[in-house]
Amino acid sequence: MNKLAILLMSIPKGAETLIMFGLIFVVFYFFMIRPQVKKQKEQKLFREALKKGDKIVTIGGIHGKIDQVNDETVVIEVEGGNRLKIEKSAIAKEFSGEEMEKK
Repeated sequence: MNKLAILLMSIPKGAETLIMFGLIFVVFYFFMIRPQVKKQKEQKLFREALKKGDKIVTIGGIHGKIDQVNDETVVIEVEGGNRLKIEKSAIAKEFSGEEMEKK
């Protein structure tokens, strides 16, 4: 007989359920929780590294260039020379001119 089958037959019935829940949690952790935590950490580092002159896109789709950086907010300049004060948490990504040229 297969060694795994012998091992599984020797496990008490109540422990099988516990082992299955443990395996489900491990899979859930590696496919759901860990990638999300990694993504949040990368976003935090990105927002801390923002500097004047960076071109950004907000979560609302507003494109602009950073004019001033404060602790929790940034002032961006949008088309027409208008300025907006937004929270750093509202910045989705950095925008490069190459993205516009592709369209």
